[in-house]
Amino acid sequence: MKTNKYIFTLVFCLIMNMTSFAQQTSIVGTITDAETGQPLPGVTVLVKGTTNGTTTDFDGNYSISASSDDLLVFTYIGYSRQEVPINGSSTINARMAVDNQQLDEVIVTGVFDKRTRMESSVAISSIGAKEIARLAPTSSADLLKNMPGIYVNQARGEVWNTVYSRGISAGSNDNANGYYYVSLQEDGLPVTNLNSNVDGFLRADIGTAKVEAVRGGTASILGANAPGGIFNYVSREGGSEFTGEVRAKFGLEGNLKNPYYRTDFNVGGPLDKLGTWTYNLSGFYRRSDGARYPGYPMNNGGQFRANLVKNYNSGKVKIYAKVLNDKNALGEFTPTSNWSDPSIIDGYSSSDSYYLPSLSLDIPINDNDSFNFNSEDKLHNKQQSFGINWEQDLGNGFKITNDARYQKMQNASNIPAVVTPFATDGFLFYAIPHLLFKQGTYTFTDRVTGQVLGTTTQAFDPTVPFGPPLSFTPGTNNNFPGANVQENSLFFLPLFGSASVKTNEFMDNFTFSKKFENMNFVAGAFYAKSDQENIGIGQDHGIAVGTMQDQPHLVDISLAGLDGNTYAVTDPNGIMDVGRAGTNISSFTKEQISWFLAWEWKVNEKLNLDVGLRHESINFDGYNSQAIPNEESAGRDNDPLTLYDNFGGTEGPNLHIDQTVKTASFSTGLNYKLNDNQALYVRYSNGKKAPDLTFYTNQTSQFLIDNTPSSAQTVEQIEAGYKLSSAKAKLFITPFYSVLSNVPVSQAFNDTDGTNYIAPIQFNTYKTKGIELDGSYAFTDKMILKAGATVQSSEVTKFTSWIGGADGPADDVLLDLSGNDTENTPNLMFNINPMYSGDKLFGALNISYMGERQANNQNAWQMPAFTTVDLTLGYDFSQKFSLQANLNNVFDTYGILGWFGTGGFPAALDRDGVTPDFVAANPTAPFSSQGSMPRSLFLTATYKF
Repeated sequence: MKTNKYIFTLVFCLIMNMTSFAQQTSIVGTITDAETGQPLPGVTVLVKGTTNGTTTDFDGNYSISASSDDLLVFTYIGYSRQEVPINGSSTINARMAVDNQQLDEVIVTGVFDKRTRMESSVAISSIGAKEIARLAPTSSADLLKNMPGIYVNQARGEVWNTVYSRGISAGSNDNANGYYYVSLQEDGLPVTNLNSNVDGFLRADIGTAKVEAVRGGTASILGANAPGGIFNYVSREGGSEFTGEVRAKFGLEGNLKNPYYRTDFNVGGPLDKLGTWTYNLSGFYRRSDGARYPGYPMNNGGQFRANLVKNYNSGKVKIYAKVLNDKNALGEFTPTSNWSDPSIIDGYSSSDSYYLPSLSLDIPINDNDSFNFNSEDKLHNKQQSFGINWEQDLGNGFKITNDARYQKMQNASNIPAVVTPFATDGFLFYAIPHLLFKQGTYTFTDRVTGQVLGTTTQAFDPTVPFGPPLSFTPGTNNNFPGANVQENSLFFLPLFGSASVKTNEFMDNFTFSKKFENMNFVAGAFYAKSDQENIGIGQDHGIAVGTMQDQPHLVDISLAGLDGNTYAVTDPNGIMDVGRAGTNISSFTKEQISWFLAWEWKVNEKLNLDVGLRHESINFDGYNSQAIPNEESAGRDNDPLTLYDNFGGTEGPNLHIDQTVKTASFSTGLNYKLNDNQALYVRYSNGKKAPDLTFYTNQTSQFLIDNTPSSAQTVEQIEAGYKLSSAKAKLFITPFYSVLSNVPVSQAFNDTDGTNYIAPIQFNTYKTKGIELDGSYAFTDKMILKAGATVQSSEVTKFTSWIGGADGPADDVLLDLSGNDTENTPNLMFNINPMYSGDKLFGALNISYMGERQANNQNAWQMPAFTTVDLTLGYDFSQKFSLQANLNNVFDTYGILGWFGTGGFPAALDRDGVTPDFVAANPTAPFSSQGSMPRSLFLTATYKF
């Protein structure tokens, strides 16, 4: 009987096991794009609650074993997650829609392995291709402005923008330092590893699939010398079927006055029947008079991109290339007054251009060469790049990836700089272009109208208490335009040109990972070598002056000398001091070697831990050659009556620099999954920021080289996050705390013996605390509300700098601004973005609020808060053809994003020279501001095939 009992039990177990086994059936299906019907390769198919998973093939097909009562989970980059019950079905097809809320999408930036936002312990936001298509951004950086925690100043136009996050913003009032603490990336590698003119080589176009933005966190480990964040622009790849798209855009910028024309295209598909080889081609050409029309196109040029992808069972190889050739002008600063309620001064507008008129002339490069300065070339950026991305699954949990790119870049500047009022009766008007002691009466004549604008007489005056014994007396009948801004003044329009900046650059990022059942180990290395040759970068090569008005007229200047001769101060183009004091040259190699390690541990089904370390070694090896000014002569034309070419320079000795900065960074995070819809995370990061190339090219004397030490700044961050993802609501709440420290202030002064000295270097600290909110709510499947906000408080916990007195350090005074609010950091930023996507009609409204910001570290005044509104409205006539209208800055709001001080050039450049006492005593003093882009309208026709 006992034996029979055992037999019965054994048979029962076998039957139950066989029954259980029988319940495991094969499920097949096809996954397609809900909008286009195209199959989606690479979709992850997972049996919920298990590790049983697969991916779709090149035709979107999959096969997986599962039980009848299981749920299948479908996830794909940029698409909404789907969960489908099996319920006895053997075929389950799914149509996946683009995820407008995108909290569940798989991310590739700022993580050690691909994962969803719900699984990651990092603050990241993204914009997908569909959302990008429905925007009309003024620049690549403009795409980032709706992401929480990120400050964007796009007032200069398509290039020279400023981007930072979480108050990590020292120097952010200078657009040239716009990406100092962050990494602007294209397909996972920095746009350029020199962090100079970065956005000059990045253009978002129809070939941009998505943009991912990491704020702080793992940027310390996965960014190259960029602890403040990573902004990655990911390109489209071809699919298993041929598709194409063309967009033709016409617009009116500059408050609906200036035409804009642009065409984008994208085509891609398979190269073989199996779809293992795919390709994608994209690009654009654009010509626009711009938001501030200078009399010729403000932006003209374009780019072409291509990639070729080979997919195979255990990996993927992508080969890609890009050619960019684009010319861009910069929006200049506008005359403004009234510190408490700033407004543009009468006679000027937000759509004015203060650029040089069409101008072409040859400028000498020291004694043996020349280059052509052409104002219509503006900022001219060229790039040719070639790259390879390789992903290889080695089996048994081993995987390697390698991203490599080689690129040649060239840029030239043909622009005016620091356009500010320049007093014709001021000492510096004559000192800068070598006109001191050339006594007599100077006559200023409008080159366009022929009108004499006024005169100034330079004469010997022994009563002058300081400086040369000279006086500058304006004429009694002077009639210079812009007297309500500054009397007897013209716009300072220096020819801020670089004959050539040529860069050859190679970058490679390699990772090796090993996955165990509950752990993942990652080891990686980053190598970059950048060779750059600069001729004339960062200096002016001649001085033009223009009438203070929209599209300034250049001014001819002549001198009736005391010797009875009449001298030409300006050349036939209207330029003074052509060639100035010679041309500076530099040549540097930046070599960066980094390694990083990461460990991820899945403690249990709910808790994940990651730890990352990074070590950087950055070497700068090269030289600066500071030109030696020539003695005054009769000039290159050998005519003593033409003063504009009487100086110039000779190439100076090569001043060698060879410095290496080594840094170490650390980051660790925990992510805890409360349930399928909610998660928490916390992260601590300690990152380093080493100096960039401009730090060394600015060391133009042996004294500066010997007395300017290299040191890294520290960015310390603590952040936490709450994440919610339900069928209708998505929410990401991130409190954060950041400290930027060891920020150097190095100042040189004149000593009593005529030499220079460096005052004791001050190292300053900034602290920011706040909270970021990022979320969306789907009222219906057609109506979604997205919103984001940043509430923060930023303080300069330590800020000291020197005020030099008479020659020598004896009377130098240390100015202490510790405890003041950080300049240019708003206490509140938010965006509200309702979107409607109907069967045919679609539209969106974007309301952006920028809070008030302290204008300088003195906290002398506040740049006021402002709100801009953008509107999108479109109609899909069919699956192939649609029309769309974008009205940006609907109410033509002029929101101040940057400024220059009072007093014209050069006093205007000293923002910290404007103190609270000065503002109180001069409440309506004129200054200059840069503001948000004026109202614009764009109409876009899209055809898909």
